[in-house]
Amino acid sequence: MNDFVDLVARQLAADLRGVPAATRRRFSDEGRAARCHNIEDLRVMAKRSVPQPIFDYVDGAAWGEVTRRRNRDGFERFELLPRMLVDVSKLELATTALGREIALPIIGAPTGTTGLTHPDGEGAVARAAHSMGTIYTQSALSSLSIEEVSAMAPGPKWFQLYVMTDRGVAYDMLQRAAAHGYEALVLTVDVAVAGVRERDVRNRFSIPPRLTLRAAAQGLVRPRWARNFIARPRLTTGNTTSPRVPAGGGAVAHAEWVNRQFDPSVTWDDLATFREHWGGPLLIKGIMRPDDAVRAVEHGVEGIIVSNHGGRQLDHTRSTIEALPAIAEAVGGRAELYLDGGIRRGTDIITALALGARAVLIGRPMVYGLGAAGEAGVRRAFELLHGELATALALAGYPRISDLGPEMIHLVR
Repeated sequence: MNDFVDLVARQLAADLRGVPAATRRRFSDEGRAARCHNIEDLRVMAKRSVPQPIFDYVDGAAWGEVTRRRNRDGFERFELLPRMLVDVSKLELATTALGREIALPIIGAPTGTTGLTHPDGEGAVARAAHSMGTIYTQSALSSLSIEEVSAMAPGPKWFQLYVMTDRGVAYDMLQRAAAHGYEALVLTVDVAVAGVRERDVRNRFSIPPRLTLRAAAQGLVRPRWARNFIARPRLTTGNTTSPRVPAGGGAVAHAEWVNRQFDPSVTWDDLATFREHWGGPLLIKGIMRPDDAVRAVEHGVEGIIVSNHGGRQLDHTRSTIEALPAIAEAVGGRAELYLDGGIRRGTDIITALALGARAVLIGRPMVYGLGAAGEAGVRRAFELLHGELATALALAGYPRISDLGPEMIHLVR
């Protein structure tokens, strides 16, 4: 089966040798990225470029995917109130995140097993984020290891961790992240158990994936992806290489071990233990209620990421943008707030900043870009949002993102 896929990929490469240079440029990663004019364009191109089970893993959400839709629909409930006759000839989009200056208020969110979409995986995503002057957050379940991403992308990075049942593996990751200069820990707290994503169930998809005949057939009609995958398969998670992780058994055994690592017994008391093993700033990701936000502040966290895991865990939750205002009021500036979920337009970013977020995190847009056009596609996702943000700020009459506040937002009842 692999020989046949390799034959198709090699035949495609041979066929392309006779194609004019202008046409080859059009179908290069840079050419493909340039043909995308918004995040939805990147999504459509990614859907055409990677096998359906992998696209569904990126694009899908839990159960009926109500929360995923609400994350987008929630932005439509807010109207912008633009100011006129304001000098917007010079725009200031830079901000700080935990004391580090970033060129735009967009941070790369953690995404697991990104190497399934493209073998450069998290390394390509991190490089794209750094090229735009911002931070990348690496997932504990990334395809590439801490060491690999650090070598490929030496710019500013945060490290995301789940609360794992084998704390020894978790603490080993924290030591490695600290040793390689990761600046903050993002502790994800909304995965007491794994959510049920019905697209993945139908596709018999797992993390790491089982290479089924159906998946192989999908690869045959996507020779660009197949060529990359055969050359550099990314079937397991790069950070779970500790001696404590069972060896042998292949991807199936590894998937079963990963799924057993989500700890349903974790409580607020466990934060102190993670503090003992991490000397830098701590952010909590997965907060959706004001009272939980207050408890996080009381436990001394430096940042709160308002997130419902992109709708991939509990379905029928509120959108993150609608949850943000009450959380901002409850926190009262005692910790930095970030918003994750549903960002697809520059106006979404304006809304989030005006309602109290210091910056937003993007996950799916980056991976859509990666699937569409590799690193060039990820960079294109950042460029599109950056450009839309700048245009929207000018049209709204707010030359500096620091000027944004709730007075420019109207909630549609």
